[in-house]
Amino acid sequence: MSNLKSIIKKLQPYEIRIRKAINSQMQGDFHSVFKGSGLVFDDVRTYQYGDDVRHIDWNASAKGHGTFIKTFKEEKEQNIFFILDVSASQEIGKENQQKIDISKEICGVLTLAAVKEDSSTGLLCFSDKKEKYIKPEKGIKHGYEMINTLFNLKPTSQKTDINKAMSLALSFTKRKSMMVIISDFLDEGYERNLKAIASKHDLIVIHIADDRETQLPNLGIIPLYEKESKQTVWVNTSSKHFRKNIDQYYEGGRELLQNICKRNNANYLYINTKEDYVPKLIKLFKIRNKYRK
Repeated sequence: MSNLKSIIKKLQPYEIRIRKAINSQMQGDFHSVFKGSGLVFDDVRTYQYGDDVRHIDWNASAKGHGTFIKTFKEEKEQNIFFILDVSASQEIGKENQQKIDISKEICGVLTLAAVKEDSSTGLLCFSDKKEKYIKPEKGIKHGYEMINTLFNLKPTSQKTDINKAMSLALSFTKRKSMMVIISDFLDEGYERNLKAIASKHDLIVIHIADDRETQLPNLGIIPLYEKESKQTVWVNTSSKHFRKNIDQYYEGGRELLQNICKRNNANYLYINTKEDYVPKLIKLFKIRNKYRK
């Protein structure tokens, strides 16, 4: 069992690095990592030349006192929902630096950032079924409890079903939210639900990978144990054909996911377990804040 105090002690410096970098960029104008993802109705005013006619308030205008237009303000109070892959395929990498370890750390760091901004945070951990669901709530106590649950979770299934997880997330989250999906995306058939989430919510896709998946040593014919299927398969690591297929599988999957995100206005971030993920998170949120000013 992981100790919550030690977990928070490890995560807080990462969260502080991100916050300082964002505040430096915003020059004190907007002290937020998660800049508002939506607009809410604020008031009405008299229509002026050049205003977007789609925002005309026809009910107010029908009273005969002129033409009025709706005004909006940024919705700063946010609902941030994490969808985390805890299947067996995430258990690849060096000790304490496996894909699942990095995924949990990123989720924990962003949870700390969110609760400090008084945002509601929720969590869905999945394999090929719902492993844990935590309803979005506010407060540092809730955030700490969520992180503690996350780091001490023991999945009951080894398999993966990203499509089912996305379907569950859509059913759980009715209010427009920032959705953060963290997975190695070693699955198929989830594209439709990913597009559905992107159309209804502000979506961030964080793709986790490890070099061990593609950079196999040249050892000839060896047995490989597949955790999800619990089967051992024999592969020829010396075969150029085998290595080419491996490269095409992983690189093709990455390009496909990246293109889907781009076409559907979702943010895509690729993180390898060997790298410091904080600079990449900083860059991501700087870009997001820049285009949401």
